[in-house]
Amino acid sequence: MKREAKEQVDEIAGHSQLTMQVVEHIRALISSGEVRPGDRLPPERDLARQLKISRSSLRSGIGFLAAMGVLKSRHGAGTFVASGPPSFNSSSFSVLGALHGFAPWQMFEARLVIESSVAGLAAERATDEHIAELAEEVTEMYASLEDPQEYLIHDVRFHRTVARAAGNPILGALMETITANLYERRSKTVQNAIDIKESAEMHREIFRAIRSHNPLQARRSMEQHLNMARVAQDSEQEAAGTLAGGAVPPATDETEVIR
Repeated sequence: MKREAKEQVDEIAGHSQLTMQVVEHIRALISSGEVRPGDRLPPERDLARQLKISRSSLRSGIGFLAAMGVLKSRHGAGTFVASGPPSFNSSSFSVLGALHGFAPWQMFEARLVIESSVAGLAAERATDEHIAELAEEVTEMYASLEDPQEYLIHDVRFHRTVARAAGNPILGALMETITANLYERRSKTVQNAIDIKESAEMHREIFRAIRSHNPLQARRSMEQHLNMARVAQDSEQEAAGTLAGGAVPPATDETEVIR
Protein backbone atom coordinates (compact mmCIF):
# COMPACT_ATOMS: atom_id res chain seq x y z
CA MET A 1 0.00 0.00 0.00
CA LYS A 2 2.81 2.39 0.86
CA ARG A 3 4.51 1.67 -2.45
CA GLU A 4 1.27 2.32 -4.35
CA ALA A 5 0.74 5.59 -2.48
CA LYS A 6 4.31 6.67 -3.26
CA GLU A 7 3.86 5.84 -6.95
CA GLN A 8 0.65 7.87 -7.02
CA VAL A 9 2.37 10.82 -5.36
CA ASP A 10 5.27 10.59 -7.83
CA GLU A 11 2.81 10.53 -10.73
CA ILE A 12 1.02 13.62 -9.43
CA ALA A 13 4.33 15.41 -8.90
CA GLY A 14 5.47 14.54 -12.42
CA HIS A 15 2.19 15.77 -13.88
CA SER A 16 2.55 19.03 -11.95
CA GLN A 17 6.11 19.53 -13.22
CA LEU A 18 4.99 19.11 -16.83
CA THR A 19 2.17 21.58 -16.25
CA MET A 20 4.62 24.13 -14.88
CA GLN A 21 6.91 23.50 -17.86
CA VAL A 22 4.10 24.57 -20.16
CA VAL A 23 3.31 27.59 -17.97
CA GLU A 24 6.93 28.75 -17.97
CA HIS A 25 7.26 28.30 -21.73
CA ILE A 26 4.17 30.37 -22.48
CA ARG A 27 5.22 32.95 -19.89
CA ALA A 28 8.52 33.28 -21.76
CA LEU A 29 6.73 33.69 -25.10
CA ILE A 30 4.65 36.52 -23.64
CA SER A 31 7.57 38.18 -21.83
CA SER A 32 9.73 38.16 -24.98
CA GLY A 33 6.94 39.69 -27.04
CA GLU A 34 6.82 36.70 -29.35
CA VAL A 35 3.11 36.46 -28.58
CA ARG A 36 1.04 39.45 -27.52
CA PRO A 37 -2.46 39.95 -26.07
CA GLY A 38 -4.99 38.73 -28.61
CA ASP A 39 -2.47 36.55 -30.49
CA ARG A 40 -3.16 32.90 -31.17
CA LEU A 41 -0.72 30.34 -29.77
CA PRO A 42 1.05 27.94 -32.13
CA PRO A 43 -0.85 24.69 -32.81
CA GLU A 44 -0.84 22.13 -29.99
CA ARG A 45 1.19 19.62 -31.97
CA ASP A 46 3.95 22.22 -32.54
CA LEU A 47 4.06 23.28 -28.89
CA ALA A 48 4.08 19.66 -27.69
CA ARG A 49 6.94 18.88 -30.06
CA GLN A 50 8.94 21.91 -28.89
CA LEU A 51 8.51 20.97 -25.23
CA LYS A 52 8.90 17.22 -25.87
CA ILE A 53 5.77 16.40 -23.92
CA SER A 54 2.45 14.75 -24.73
CA ARG A 55 -0.47 16.80 -25.98
CA SER A 56 -2.37 15.69 -22.85
CA SER A 57 0.27 17.33 -20.63
CA LEU A 58 0.24 20.40 -22.85
CA ARG A 59 -3.52 20.73 -22.48
CA SER A 60 -3.16 20.52 -18.70
CA GLY A 61 -0.80 23.51 -18.74
CA ILE A 62 -3.05 25.43 -21.12
CA GLY A 63 -6.04 24.67 -18.88
CA PHE A 64 -4.08 25.99 -15.89
CA LEU A 65 -3.36 29.28 -17.69
CA ALA A 66 -6.94 29.51 -18.96
CA ALA A 67 -8.24 29.23 -15.38
CA MET A 68 -5.86 32.03 -14.39
CA GLY A 69 -7.23 34.22 -17.17
CA VAL A 70 -4.00 34.29 -19.17
CA LEU A 71 -5.32 32.24 -22.11
CA LYS A 72 -8.71 31.83 -23.75
CA SER A 73 -9.74 28.86 -25.88
CA ARG A 74 -12.16 29.42 -28.74
CA HIS A 75 -13.84 26.32 -30.09
CA GLY A 76 -12.62 25.63 -33.59
CA ALA A 77 -10.32 28.66 -33.63
CA GLY A 78 -7.51 27.78 -31.21
CA THR A 79 -6.04 29.17 -28.01
CA PHE A 80 -5.39 32.90 -27.65
CA VAL A 81 -3.56 35.14 -25.20
CA ALA A 82 -6.16 37.08 -23.22
CA SER A 83 -6.54 40.76 -24.05
CA GLY A 84 -6.38 41.79 -20.40
CA PRO A 85 -3.23 41.73 -18.25
CA PRO A 86 -1.98 38.21 -17.38
CA SER A 87 -2.44 37.13 -13.75
CA PHE A 88 1.17 36.04 -13.28
CA ASN A 89 1.62 38.18 -10.18
CA SER A 90 -0.77 36.17 -8.03
CA SER A 91 2.27 34.49 -6.47
CA SER A 92 2.84 37.71 -4.54
CA PHE A 93 -0.28 36.83 -2.57
CA SER A 94 1.39 33.61 -1.43
CA VAL A 95 4.49 35.53 -0.39
CA LEU A 96 2.41 37.95 1.69
CA GLY A 97 0.67 35.00 3.31
CA ALA A 98 4.00 33.45 4.26
CA LEU A 99 5.34 36.73 5.62
CA HIS A 100 2.29 37.69 7.65
CA GLY A 101 0.91 34.27 8.51
CA PHE A 102 -2.46 34.43 6.78
CA ALA A 103 -4.69 31.85 8.46
CA PRO A 104 -7.20 29.78 6.45
CA TRP A 105 -10.13 31.33 8.30
CA GLN A 106 -8.86 34.81 7.39
CA MET A 107 -8.72 33.90 3.71
CA PHE A 108 -12.19 32.41 3.95
CA GLU A 109 -13.59 35.46 5.77
CA ALA A 110 -12.12 37.85 3.19
CA ARG A 111 -13.45 35.79 0.34
CA LEU A 112 -16.88 35.54 1.94
CA VAL A 113 -17.10 39.34 2.27
CA ILE A 114 -15.88 40.03 -1.25
CA GLU A 115 -17.59 37.29 -3.23
CA SER A 116 -21.01 37.59 -1.62
CA SER A 117 -21.04 41.30 -2.49
CA VAL A 118 -19.72 40.60 -5.97
CA ALA A 119 -22.52 38.07 -6.54
CA GLY A 120 -25.10 40.64 -5.44
CA LEU A 121 -23.72 43.23 -7.86
CA ALA A 122 -23.63 40.65 -10.63
CA ALA A 123 -27.33 39.95 -10.08
CA GLU A 124 -28.01 43.66 -10.55
CA ARG A 125 -25.71 44.27 -13.53
CA ALA A 126 -25.19 41.02 -15.45
CA THR A 127 -25.75 41.32 -19.19
CA ASP A 128 -27.24 38.64 -21.41
CA GLU A 129 -23.68 37.78 -22.47
CA HIS A 130 -22.56 37.27 -18.86
CA ILE A 131 -25.58 35.08 -18.15
CA ALA A 132 -24.87 32.99 -21.24
CA GLU A 133 -21.25 32.51 -20.13
CA LEU A 134 -22.33 31.46 -16.64
CA ALA A 135 -24.83 29.00 -18.10
CA GLU A 136 -22.08 27.47 -20.24
CA GLU A 137 -19.72 27.05 -17.29
CA VAL A 138 -22.43 25.39 -15.17
CA THR A 139 -23.17 23.01 -18.05
CA GLU A 140 -19.46 22.19 -18.37
CA MET A 141 -19.25 21.55 -14.61
CA TYR A 142 -21.94 18.89 -14.83
CA ALA A 143 -20.22 17.42 -17.88
CA SER A 144 -16.91 17.07 -16.01
CA LEU A 145 -18.10 15.58 -12.70
CA GLU A 146 -15.86 12.56 -13.29
CA ASP A 147 -12.79 14.70 -13.99
CA PRO A 148 -11.96 16.90 -10.95
CA GLN A 149 -9.15 18.80 -12.68
CA GLU A 150 -11.37 19.71 -15.63
CA TYR A 151 -14.21 20.55 -13.24
CA LEU A 152 -11.93 22.93 -11.35
CA ILE A 153 -11.13 24.88 -14.51
CA HIS A 154 -14.82 25.58 -15.16
CA ASP A 155 -15.35 26.25 -11.46
CA VAL A 156 -12.75 29.03 -11.56
CA ARG A 157 -14.08 30.43 -14.83
CA PHE A 158 -17.54 30.64 -13.26
CA HIS A 159 -16.26 32.76 -10.38
CA ARG A 160 -14.26 34.98 -12.72
CA THR A 161 -17.34 35.54 -14.87
CA VAL A 162 -19.39 36.50 -11.81
CA ALA A 163 -16.69 39.04 -10.95
CA ARG A 164 -16.79 40.51 -14.47
CA ALA A 165 -20.58 40.65 -14.35
CA ALA A 166 -20.37 42.78 -11.20
CA GLY A 167 -19.10 45.60 -13.41
CA ASN A 168 -16.50 46.94 -10.96
CA PRO A 169 -12.92 46.70 -12.31
CA ILE A 170 -11.38 47.05 -8.84
CA LEU A 171 -13.37 44.13 -7.44
CA GLY A 172 -12.64 42.29 -10.67
CA ALA A 173 -8.90 42.78 -10.21
CA LEU A 174 -9.09 41.53 -6.63
CA MET A 175 -10.98 38.43 -7.73
CA GLU A 176 -8.49 37.75 -10.54
CA THR A 177 -5.67 37.65 -7.99
CA ILE A 178 -7.59 35.51 -5.52
CA THR A 179 -8.92 32.99 -8.04
CA ALA A 180 -5.53 32.56 -9.74
CA ASN A 181 -3.83 31.95 -6.40
CA LEU A 182 -6.49 29.59 -5.13
CA TYR A 183 -6.65 27.63 -8.37
CA GLU A 184 -2.92 27.00 -8.21
CA ARG A 185 -3.24 25.63 -4.68
CA ARG A 186 -6.46 23.67 -5.08
CA SER A 187 -5.28 21.94 -8.24
CA LYS A 188 -2.99 19.94 -5.94
CA THR A 189 -5.86 18.57 -3.81
CA VAL A 190 -8.98 18.57 -5.99
CA GLN A 191 -8.34 14.95 -6.95
CA ASN A 192 -9.48 14.10 -3.40
CA ALA A 193 -12.85 15.87 -3.73
CA ILE A 194 -15.69 13.76 -2.34
CA ASP A 195 -18.88 15.34 -3.70
CA ILE A 196 -18.31 17.53 -6.74
CA LYS A 197 -21.97 17.22 -7.77
CA GLU A 198 -23.01 19.10 -4.63
CA SER A 199 -20.63 21.88 -5.64
CA ALA A 200 -22.12 21.99 -9.16
CA GLU A 201 -25.61 22.30 -7.71
CA MET A 202 -24.56 25.26 -5.58
CA HIS A 203 -23.06 26.99 -8.61
CA ARG A 204 -26.35 26.41 -10.43
CA GLU A 205 -28.24 28.11 -7.59
CA ILE A 206 -25.93 31.13 -7.77
CA PHE A 207 -26.42 31.24 -11.54
CA ARG A 208 -30.20 31.12 -11.22
CA ALA A 209 -30.20 34.00 -8.74
CA ILE A 210 -28.03 36.12 -11.05
CA ARG A 211 -30.15 35.22 -14.09
CA SER A 212 -33.26 36.26 -12.14
CA HIS A 213 -31.54 39.53 -11.13
CA ASN A 214 -32.15 38.74 -7.47
CA PRO A 215 -29.23 40.32 -5.52
CA LEU A 216 -30.34 39.10 -2.09
CA GLN A 217 -30.64 35.48 -3.22
CA ALA A 218 -27.35 35.70 -5.12
CA ARG A 219 -25.55 36.82 -1.94
CA ARG A 220 -27.19 34.11 0.14
CA SER A 221 -26.39 31.38 -2.38
CA MET A 222 -22.77 32.48 -2.64
CA GLU A 223 -22.42 32.54 1.15
CA GLN A 224 -23.93 29.06 1.44
CA HIS A 225 -21.64 27.79 -1.30
CA LEU A 226 -18.51 29.20 0.34
CA ASN A 227 -19.43 27.80 3.74
CA MET A 228 -19.83 24.35 2.20
CA ALA A 229 -16.62 24.83 0.21
CA ARG A 230 -14.64 25.52 3.36
CA VAL A 231 -15.66 22.16 4.83
CA ALA A 232 -14.85 20.41 1.56
CA GLN A 233 -11.44 22.05 1.43
CA ASP A 234 -10.55 20.76 4.89
CA SER A 235 -11.43 17.22 3.82
CA GLU A 236 -9.39 17.47 0.63
CA GLN A 237 -6.33 18.75 2.47
CA GLU A 238 -6.54 15.97 5.03
CA ALA A 239 -6.76 13.39 2.24
CA ALA A 240 -3.85 14.99 0.41
CA GLY A 241 -1.74 14.98 3.57
CA THR A 242 -2.51 11.30 4.19
CA LEU A 243 -1.76 10.40 0.58
CA ALA A 244 1.62 12.09 0.73
CA GLY A 245 2.42 10.32 3.96
CA GLY A 246 2.98 13.63 5.65
CA ALA A 247 1.23 16.16 7.81
CA VAL A 248 -1.73 18.21 6.72
CA PRO A 249 -0.57 21.71 5.54
CA PRO A 250 -0.03 24.09 8.48
CA ALA A 251 -2.69 26.56 9.59
CA THR A 252 -0.72 29.45 8.12
CA ASP A 253 -1.15 28.10 4.62
CA GLU A 254 -3.78 30.34 3.02
CA THR A 255 -5.49 27.66 0.96
CA GLU A 256 -9.14 27.85 0.02
CA VAL A 257 -11.56 26.15 -2.30
CA ILE A 258 -12.94 27.39 -5.57
CA ARG A 259 -16.09 25.35 -5.71
